[in-house]
Amino acid sequence: ILAGDVPGCHFLDLFAGTGGVGIEALSRGAAQVVFVEQGRAALDTIRANLASTQLEENARVVRANVFTFLAGEPEALFDFIYIAPPQYKGLWIETLHALDTQPDWLNSDGAIIVQIHPREHLPLELQNFELVDERKYGSTLLCFYEWREAEA
Repeated sequence: ILAGDVPGCHFLDLFAGTGGVGIEALSRGAAQVVFVEQGRAALDTIRANLASTQLEENARVVRANVFTFLAGEPEALFDFIYIAPPQYKGLWIETLHALDTQPDWLNSDGAIIVQIHPREHLPLELQNFELVDERKYGSTLLCFYEWREAEA
């Protein structure tokens, strides 16, 4: 979906898990991917996957709670922020609210992509971002949020 926009981008992979999405971004030419994950086993898997793909050079793996990480000062503007939290815990909503409160993580023409199960989806009222697209693939729903258009 994002292939044409990935080369040269800065990508933030939250709840990175095995790192598959961020590694895919690196393989398609992302300038940098920051992987944020809390679990030690998942972090070891990300590092092993980066090593086996030889894509470590433009990757940074951060061991942190996503909400603690987002509460900090943004280290850079990201073109894409990917959110794929554990299912059915409302973490995607909490993460979007955290980004909405501190939106300086996202570039002005960037996008936030949320991966959830379709049954989890709820309409959200956000101050800075709006839902612009949804794509359903079986039991996966991708929701795309961008900066809200300024009121005329």
